[in-house]
Amino acid sequence: MDTSTRFPWRQFSLVALLAIILVGTIAMNPTLGPAKKSPLKGKKVLFVYGGWKGHEPIKYRDMLVPWLIEEGAKVDTFSSLEVYADSAYMETVDLVLQIYTMSKITKEQQKGLLRTIRRGAGLAGWHGGLCDAFRNNPAYQYMTGGQWVSHPGGHVDYTVNFADVDDPLIKGLKDFDVHTEQYYMHVDPNVKVLATTTFNGEKDYWIDGCTMPIAWKKAYGQGRVFYTSLGHHADVFDQPDARKLLERGIRWASESKEKGPEVWITPMY
Repeated sequence: MDTSTRFPWRQFSLVALLAIILVGTIAMNPTLGPAKKSPLKGKKVLFVYGGWKGHEPIKYRDMLVPWLIEEGAKVDTFSSLEVYADSAYMETVDLVLQIYTMSKITKEQQKGLLRTIRRGAGLAGWHGGLCDAFRNNPAYQYMTGGQWVSHPGGHVDYTVNFADVDDPLIKGLKDFDVHTEQYYMHVDPNVKVLATTTFNGEKDYWIDGCTMPIAWKKAYGQGRVFYTSLGHHADVFDQPDARKLLERGIRWASESKEKGPEVWITPMY
């Protein structure tokens, strides 16, 4: 006997039941749903690495470039600063990632980099690779928002505290402890601070209790700039929330050309 003809509701009920189960499963496990498109998808990323080898530029290249490609970015890597002076190429770049500690940059190279960010490309970096790169170039520091001046005690234990602000870049991230260099920096007073650290004065007593920005975002012309002082060695980003902070900052900066800089007048910390 063909029961499907006599009782078509049975087939419908089964399909409906399976659909309800599937929807419920996706609701309970959001990762099974449609993948969210990364802001990096289709973006042209320039990854510039070099400078002082102690900050592991090659290791960072090997850590981040595969992730960028996985996110859908088109990545070009350069181990010199010469590309910054290529105006035709730089006009095609959506995001610059740089790790190039304690080095020198020519006037033409600096001019090309600053022009690229000022006109709307994003910039992201970490530790000395961005904010201890070109010590004799205040125009460059004006763009990045800060400059390293000391790390009292060298590698020390300290806490990274996320700012109490409503910002999707740090939403859900929890304070964490690290053992690495604690950067004391000269910082642009109009950056938007995302995380801080507090010095204890064990090495330099006069900075006891000083709260220092450890991650921020800012504008330079039409360009978005993200920075964190974490990352003397790449294994610092084995800490899950440290890695999330870096990845989110890179994604945020990558949307610079399409969304432009965020608007704020005073820092939020």
